[in-house]
Amino acid sequence: MKRILLPAGGAVLATGLLAAGLAGTAQAQGDVATDPMARTTQQASSVASFWAASNFAALRSATAYTWDAKEVRKVVSKGGYSPDGNPGSATPIGEEKKAPGKVQNVNMPKTLGKVFFVDGQGKFRYCSATSIQSNYRNLVATAGHCVYDTDSNKDLLNNWVFVPAYYEGKAPFGIFVGKQAFTHYDFDTYEDYDRDYAFVTVYNGISFNGVKQVDRKDYDRFVGPKRNWGGRYYILLSKDAGRLGDVVGGQGVAWNQPTGKPVRAFGYPAGPHPDGNKPYSGVTPKWCYNKTTAKAVGAPWLKIEEHIGLKCAVTPGFDGGPWLSNYSNGKRLGYVNGVTSTFADQDGNDRIDYITSPYFDGETAAVYNSAKNVWSGKIVGPNGELYK
Repeated sequence: MKRILLPAGGAVLATGLLAAGLAGTAQAQGDVATDPMARTTQQASSVASFWAASNFAALRSATAYTWDAKEVRKVVSKGGYSPDGNPGSATPIGEEKKAPGKVQNVNMPKTLGKVFFVDGQGKFRYCSATSIQSNYRNLVATAGHCVYDTDSNKDLLNNWVFVPAYYEGKAPFGIFVGKQAFTHYDFDTYEDYDRDYAFVTVYNGISFNGVKQVDRKDYDRFVGPKRNWGGRYYILLSKDAGRLGDVVGGQGVAWNQPTGKPVRAFGYPAGPHPDGNKPYSGVTPKWCYNKTTAKAVGAPWLKIEEHIGLKCAVTPGFDGGPWLSNYSNGKRLGYVNGVTSTFADQDGNDRIDYITSPYFDGETAAVYNSAKNVWSGKIVGPNGELYK
């Protein structure tokens, strides 16, 4: 695998709004790099309550992690793929259930959602992502650039959470705070977009049921999320929403698979095309269905050599979303065999008509296998208190 020598800083953004969930020093073992996110339940609770404040106003104000229109160009064919091992896969969570009858319309996967974070300029941003299979049912797959701050040469993007089935500012299944990020060493260190994927363990979800005003004594005693202003004291009523995979299921994962096969790609597009046209709101998820390119494609402006392409006229915000092979419309499950990484304009009309993904190979499997066995735990106890 090539190494792209781009600068990568080691500082972490600490916004004036919230300094919780700060990352520590990255560690690497072989091709796998790991970074801690919210280290403690106190940090995780603060991150979740940050996004939930004022009836989830921050979620609604977040915008797509947009690309520079100058970076939307034509991808070029680079030749065939050479898998680095035997094909492999992990079965989806929920695959063991009997499938319902055939459905004509495309059913959106319950596992699909948005990841929210604060970027290097302090702006509230989002990408698309999905819950995937793991031993502790606590794992999210997305693009590497939706986890690491490549624009500002920082480490992790700040205040990182996953909201499955996000719709119009609502978190129907709770907010799942990132605990630890796993990516390929080449992306973490050299910003190599041929390895633009990430797997993030998340705490159990936390759901907020409103706010209760209390006196100072009860406020000081309470060890869960709380706020005070104007001489008044409030505690956030919260509860444990359960493990991510138990709540929404989890897609399978596949690697070293043949190319030129049909996939369904899902995500929340919202950014404009290079010509300024903005056809999507980012409020509701969208999908594409097509065959991937049989040959590798490259994006010279990003020094990409080994992506696969898919004809799909979506816009930024869709990035990080899963490419699902063998998707069952009844079960709403398939196998993640890619994630949207970049956008391309193949016919030169200033409109995005292609998306690309890293090819999932044995090195991708190594990153995934490192993440799938890591426990995360819960944030709150039965009475809304911080879980220890």
